[in-house]
Amino acid sequence: MEIISKGLFGIANSLLIPDVILLILFFIRALIMLGGTYSQFMIRRKNSQLLDDTIKELRPEGISHLRSLLPEKPNALFTKYLSDLLSHPATEEYADFIISHYETEAAKDVNLSRLLTKLGPVLGLIGTLISMSPALVGLSTGDISGMAYNMQVVFSATVVGLVISAVGLFTQQLKARWYAKDVNRLDYVSRIYQQNHEKEA
Repeated sequence: MEIISKGLFGIANSLLIPDVILLILFFIRALIMLGGTYSQFMIRRKNSQLLDDTIKELRPEGISHLRSLLPEKPNALFTKYLSDLLSHPATEEYADFIISHYETEAAKDVNLSRLLTKLGPVLGLIGTLISMSPALVGLSTGDISGMAYNMQVVFSATVVGLVISAVGLFTQQLKARWYAKDVNRLDYVSRIYQQNHEKEA
């Protein structure tokens, strides 16, 4: 039994360094994601000021005006797919195809945030539990400095893991709301576009 316990202890301790490295990498990725989300927010704000009122009051005869408002080079996922939708024949099949592709692309973006939300606390907990063992050993042997060092690792791992999760959760909720709104707008524009095509036919 002692051999098994020592083996488990050795395996657990060997996981500390990879866990800390992963925590650092995920923390950096979370910061990059936070900056990217802010950039997306500013672009969406600009596009909303330009397109929202037109889409809200869109009529079949206003399709050409909406097309003229789109940037020459798409600056966001929504404008890319909206431009693609309006540059092809107005058919229900193609509209469904475009919207399905948009949902797939949006899901990829949201899934990264969801991954950070779940893995942040897991990695933090792993680092916490691994570092807690030598801290308790230091307490029992009177090695206060060793215990203090390990407790620093314990709290650091927990905090970094929670920050990663918080960033992931915040961006996940925000992006999910953005993309749900965009899908509704794409669906609405596609219906008006088809009406315009039927009128011209």
